[in-house]
Amino acid sequence: MSHNLETRSLMGEIRRFDKCCFFDFGHPLLNCIAESFVKAAGIGAIQAVSREAYFTAIEGAGIESSGGVPPEISVDGKKRHRAPHLRGETNIKSLEALVRNTGKESLQWGLAAGVYSGLTYGLSEARGVHDWKNTAVAGAITGVALALTTADISHEQIVQCAITGAAISTAANLLTGIF
Repeated sequence: MSHNLETRSLMGEIRRFDKCCFFDFGHPLLNCIAESFVKAAGIGAIQAVSREAYFTAIEGAGIESSGGVPPEISVDGKKRHRAPHLRGETNIKSLEALVRNTGKESLQWGLAAGVYSGLTYGLSEARGVHDWKNTAVAGAITGVALALTTADISHEQIVQCAITGAAISTAANLLTGIF
């Protein structure tokens, strides 16, 4: 290999991820889904851990939150976590809650990315064109899939998530050429 360990940089390695494949399952659709899932699951795990670290720091410092506070922190004047057993303590229950919450969050992020990338790839191949219609349908179906992973599933929530997913993915597709 022509890469010398002394000349490689962190940014060079990160840029290389976009050019090479993590997986080779023998079909581009499977490769696309798996790579999207793994990348997004990692981001979801980092996001979940950093959010819980923030909540722990807020509680540990005794800071009272008000106005513009996410619902996980304060609801009706009572502090709440997404993981109720995670309270900044160093016990096994707290660690289990962190691992469970991080796993759930990374699975949701990975599911969204895998479903979305698989659908956009499949629709592009089936229709022969990559346009906003593919991304709108993929975003709507991904929104429905994410709505079905929540604890309180309602018809309105499923429809809202489908519309939101379609709108965000279509906007992202249309804005790609502008910026």
